[in-house]
Amino acid sequence: MMFSENVAQAVGRVSMRSETFINGRFRPARSGETLACITPIDGSEIGRISAGDARDIDDAVAAARTSFEAGHWRKMGPRDKRKILLDFADKIEANADELALLETLDMGKPIAHTKSVDIPLVVQAIRYYAEAIDKVNDELGPAPHNAVSMIVREPVGVVGAVTPWNFPLLMASWKFAPALATGNSVIMKPAEQASLTMLRAAELAAEAGLPEGVLNVVPGDGAAAGKALALHMDVDSVVFTGSTAVGKLIMGYAAQSNLKRVALECGGKSPQIVMEDCPDFDAAANAAAWAVFYDQGQVCTAGTRLLVQNSIKAEFLKKVAAVAKGLAPGDPLDPATQFGALVDETQMNTVLGYIEKGASEGATLVCGGERALGQSGGFYVQPTIFDGVTNKMTIAREEIFGPVISAIGFDNFDQAMMIANDTIYGLAAGIWTKDLNTAHRAARTLRAGNVWVNCWDGSDITTPFGGFKQSGFGRDRSLHALDKYTELKTIWMQLSS
Repeated sequence: MMFSENVAQAVGRVSMRSETFINGRFRPARSGETLACITPIDGSEIGRISAGDARDIDDAVAAARTSFEAGHWRKMGPRDKRKILLDFADKIEANADELALLETLDMGKPIAHTKSVDIPLVVQAIRYYAEAIDKVNDELGPAPHNAVSMIVREPVGVVGAVTPWNFPLLMASWKFAPALATGNSVIMKPAEQASLTMLRAAELAAEAGLPEGVLNVVPGDGAAAGKALALHMDVDSVVFTGSTAVGKLIMGYAAQSNLKRVALECGGKSPQIVMEDCPDFDAAANAAAWAVFYDQGQVCTAGTRLLVQNSIKAEFLKKVAAVAKGLAPGDPLDPATQFGALVDETQMNTVLGYIEKGASEGATLVCGGERALGQSGGFYVQPTIFDGVTNKMTIAREEIFGPVISAIGFDNFDQAMMIANDTIYGLAAGIWTKDLNTAHRAARTLRAGNVWVNCWDGSDITTPFGGFKQSGFGRDRSLHALDKYTELKTIWMQLSS
């Protein structure tokens, strides 16, 4: 295995920022403590990241509050803010190769994906919200002739954002871009497993002209830095993407402190439903596979429950298995690789534990199910498919966050809908059918924030993203995301008669 040699060469080609970024400059964590930055490609340590704690959060919040009250960003004219954010997007684009490489080193996804998907979508998000700044208007309400009623949007204030490791910079951009566009000051707490790109992006934002204290980054583990941010009495809003379990903690911290506003995008156990009248078996099978195997299954919308009508199930699963068997895990730094590593050893062992659980509960292993490329030192698991799954099994109930498909049979539409909605989650769902009536009934029946018909993950920055039930509340993307970062103020002006 030559993975380690490739890793060493890649590390030499990037600018690896490792300290906290507070008030426009890098500085060590107050404790002086650091966390190991382990690349999942070969399990080696490629650097150390500052381990921020409550003291660093205090500093970041103070910087954000000072910048917000001073108004250097909040009161800046829309066109000037727009220009700075567009310059920021340009700098991300100009450094896209480096950022893609950092992302791959940090969390093990294929360089082919970070280059073609992740970083371009970050650029798109920043530009979208930059352009929205001078195109979203306040309102004039109906009022008597001797009064003026105005409904205006004002920034929430100091926003704390806790972001995940599966799409480190992309998920972060879905938070900081609309938060900055609406005039807030922001503290980012990236996942400790993958902080490198957010730290580098903060430096690029400063180079683009973002005033000091407007965008701060405090890396560190959740128990130390994330909890402190959510509990802080001078944070006005906290937004989060991650597991449902941690989302519940975030809500509790907000209630224990200052009743700060909370928005959550949490877990999923999304059903992908294939009816016997599926219009294109090959397309559906390919989508069913990639809905789970993209990013090694570390996607909150992963279609991990594959519901297939029993009349076509055997034939359909053969096609899905053929796709899975063609996705051999490989070196994420190789441009030809399409299936990379899991983020760390803990996550790999968690996924392998679920695979063992599936087998012990009676599911039938169709393919995969093993650790791969163990000699590399990295954290790889084969694309895995289980058949004979019931919706009561653990692998059908709990979010695995790994490349594991649970295939469940059904006989008719009503049964499919019942199984699909029988979950605590409600982030995404999909159905394959050529019948318009079936498609429409399903789209209205499925309890999920995103429903796809004859496709999977059909969306872009203009469409809202978020979930129902324990998948959270609030929306990322689209103009609806601005609602999370603004307060509505009613101004009624009484005029003389």
